Amino acid sequence: MDKTFDDADWFSEDTATFGDRLAAARSAAGLSQKALAQRLGVKAGTLRNWEDDLSEPRANRLSMLGGILGVSLGWLLSGEGEGLEAPEEAGQEAPDVTAVLSDLRVVRAQIGQANERLALLEKRLKALGK
Repeated sequence: MDKTFDDADWFSEDTATFGDRLAAARSAAGLSQKALAQRLGVKAGTLRNWEDDLSEPRANRLSMLGGILGVSLGWLLSGEGEGLEAPEEAGQEAPDVTAVLSDLRVVRAQIGQANERLALLEKRLKALGK
């Protein structure tokens, strides 16, 4: 399944994660991880975990993030709504880099779909064990 992405898909839910969008918005706002963490009242490691998709912020921190970074909560969570435009430098990358990035996005989307499938199978298995 070879899927290509155009600039409009750059921050969509299928190609970018919450952490990707958070890191991009933080960078676009000119803030370091440490500076943003201080403004939010969290540890820099906590913010790093959010950007690495190892954990997610609570609702109150999400609201603060949107306000500080100038993006909507919907965009942070799903890539839809008021957020960042696709990065201009994406089209200026070497073809081999662009191909690898495209492949990475496809794999990330496939992993997400596989995780959803695993969750459904676990639910079915639990239901059969009752």
